[in-house]
Amino acid sequence: MESIWSKTCDIRKRTALNRDVEADVAVIGGGMAGILTAYQLKRSGIRAVVLEAERIGGGQTKNTTAKITVQHGMFCHTFLEKKGKEKAEKYVRANQAAAEEYWKIVGKEKIDCDLTRADSYVFSGDGERLLTETEAAQKLGIDASYVKHTEIPVSCAGAVRFPGQAQFHPLKFLRAVAEHLEIYENSPVKKVEEHRVWTSCGSVRAGKIVFATHFPFINFPGMYFARMHQERSYVLALEGAEMPEGMYIGDGDNALSFRKYGKYVLLGGQGHRTGENKEGKRYENLRETARTLYPGSREAACWSAQDCITADQIPFIGQYASDHPDWFIASGFQKWGMTSSMAAAMILRDLICGRDNPFAEVFSPSRFSAEELPQILKDGGKAVKGLTKRFFQISGDSLGRIRPGQADVVETAEGKTGVYRDEDGQVYQVDIVCPHLGCELEWNPDEKSWDCPCHGSRFDYRGRLLEGPAQQDISGE
Repeated sequence: MESIWSKTCDIRKRTALNRDVEADVAVIGGGMAGILTAYQLKRSGIRAVVLEAERIGGGQTKNTTAKITVQHGMFCHTFLEKKGKEKAEKYVRANQAAAEEYWKIVGKEKIDCDLTRADSYVFSGDGERLLTETEAAQKLGIDASYVKHTEIPVSCAGAVRFPGQAQFHPLKFLRAVAEHLEIYENSPVKKVEEHRVWTSCGSVRAGKIVFATHFPFINFPGMYFARMHQERSYVLALEGAEMPEGMYIGDGDNALSFRKYGKYVLLGGQGHRTGENKEGKRYENLRETARTLYPGSREAACWSAQDCITADQIPFIGQYASDHPDWFIASGFQKWGMTSSMAAAMILRDLICGRDNPFAEVFSPSRFSAEELPQILKDGGKAVKGLTKRFFQISGDSLGRIRPGQADVVETAEGKTGVYRDEDGQVYQVDIVCPHLGCELEWNPDEKSWDCPCHGSRFDYRGRLLEGPAQQDISGE
């Protein structure tokens, strides 16, 4: 499963950190947010070192649908009601500035990344809801309009149109911007203490530290594990499908996403909370949708993405915690990581440089919302207590129930364990406890992975770490 972006762009490798270095800022994470933050700092005369656990752009950046848009779903009416006009306007303006910054950088650096203008739409079957959202968007200064007809083959009452947004090839853009930066790949961070970041073979001493790791792996301070969850969604790149000129996202549960890239239509959907996919068939369901909407089309690629979701739908961008004034964070981008990454880079640049930023308060991680409380209670109930042994003796009867290509959580006299049997009959046993904060992992049959329903860590069937915030494998036998 490789995204269309990975299939069409190679990025040169960088060496791993193998010594101790000093810098003004250490940026942990080489995705779009980390690379853009380092780029903005460099343009301000600040030396930033980027530490990436694997390859730059190798996390969520390569799996995005790459829409650069202020249109973040059906959010305007909700934001006006819950946050008030001033904060809602600042959220919009921050994203507008971020979207335009892409055009400025592409022009300045002369980057060929297929950046094009495109209108952005959110569609729905509820016409009244669309009218309400259009009016709210207009109150926030957006040139929005309600259109009754769309280009997509989906029955709906119409859509809210945001004109003049953009789409691009994220890895082509990131590859060009990264050429200006000091980057160390295959350098996973093991520990952070005040002004020093430690990897296996070297460290970075820096006045400021930025956590741009998608989901932060430092639990205290900040408690971000209790303030966000993660969700997965799935994408198909289709050839031979009728091309939409605009970018589309559906409203509500089971929403579909559409955009074109070259000769492909990118069809997304089948979203769910990470760790809650027992039934599977997400790709199968999306392919059935593709056959219905675009009969005769051909699948050229398929992949999945993972997004951090905050309780109040606003990213965490700013100071990591009040008692760590030199630590900063960029996380919780929902499903709008490209625009939010640029907004984060611009806000963090200003905070680190001691400049006023008119939008920083809206995204401040120090805010607290009562909407966070249900998630704290839900995640706390998923922790596994009292398991100390990693591997238990499994009975033949239990193993016999697991068919080739399937997995299950097996109950033994000693406790629970995760078991997968491959197509050749080989059995792989893993610790079912997530090493991050002790939640019980769930099997994801679509991607053959063990996923954490609390905070989104993922492991392959052998127990090897795929995604954090966990920082270690769940050793297999």
